[in-house]
Amino acid sequence: MLLEDTKRFLEKLTGFGRPQRRVLSSLVRERKPATFRFRDDGETPNNPNLPLVIYCNAVVLDGAFDSAAVFEEIFAANHWRDSWRDGIYDFLHFHTMTHEVLGIARGSAKVQFGGARGRVLTVKPGDVVVLPAGTGHCRQSASSDLLVVGAYPQTGRYNEPRPQEADYEKARAAIAKVKPPRVDPLYGKEGPLLALWKP
Repeated sequence: MLLEDTKRFLEKLTGFGRPQRRVLSSLVRERKPATFRFRDDGETPNNPNLPLVIYCNAVVLDGAFDSAAVFEEIFAANHWRDSWRDGIYDFLHFHTMTHEVLGIARGSAKVQFGGARGRVLTVKPGDVVVLPAGTGHCRQSASSDLLVVGAYPQTGRYNEPRPQEADYEKARAAIAKVKPPRVDPLYGKEGPLLALWKP
């Protein structure tokens, strides 16, 4: 991802290809969220209270701006930070201390969410996936041009244990302490995520 890192650096330096804040709302489509719940399977804790949320084809990627930059700016405007550009790991992992949002900037992938007994879903350009802490995810297959932008709410810390590496009980306890975010990464303070993830 050296090329993407270089592009990102130059875009931030020059502003080229990056949408300004005033146009971000025009790049977000109103979409009904799809939700998925996954049970603790004894290896992957998942999240006992919060569903996985997918907004399908929710971001306009028409070539006017760099597609990864569009997601980065939308997420940052809604206080989801520490963004990165990459793919999705091909090994099962989860996060015990933070939630995560994934924006599909280019290409497509089949991703198994919810652990070894979870569900395989296809993600495509313009999709936004919001994973509550503990949700297992693993890429099953992908197009050669897959590019994903990830980000995290301001609270929490990043980690990525695999089921066989994690202390299961400690992982469950840590997941239970992760607070819901204050802002939907796509729709802001009025976004549906806040109702779906209401404590």
